[in-house]
Amino acid sequence: MRLEGYIDGGSRGNPGEAGIGVHFPGVARIAEYLGTGTNNFAEYSALVTALRFAVFFRCEELHLFADSELVVKQIKGDYQVKNEGIRLLYDSALRWIKLIPRFSISHVRRENNKEADKLANRAMDTRRNSVEWE
Repeated sequence: MRLEGYIDGGSRGNPGEAGIGVHFPGVARIAEYLGTGTNNFAEYSALVTALRFAVFFRCEELHLFADSELVVKQIKGDYQVKNEGIRLLYDSALRWIKLIPRFSISHVRRENNKEADKLANRAMDTRRNSVEWE
């Protein structure tokens, strides 16, 4: 099984109300309210949610797109993770990545990540979680 997904996290205030959006076109849309958190916490939470979904879906090849250059570069090893609050999510992401035989992540401009952004905003607006199958 091959999956392609778009991820986004956001917070209104930093820290502030936070939520994530994960969109696997043709498969599922995930919106999750996180409560209070930073933008980077939300971005990493979106990544971990997408990875967990892919592993439980028995995905053998996953390509993710994120508009957070920081997350993409840290996962690729181009940037170090200096924030200890993010370190746990980063380490968790690496553990999930090891369970996917072929994984890649790419940076995408915000305007090309609109669906994941809408889902993150919906989570923050409604303070609810949802999964919709496509």
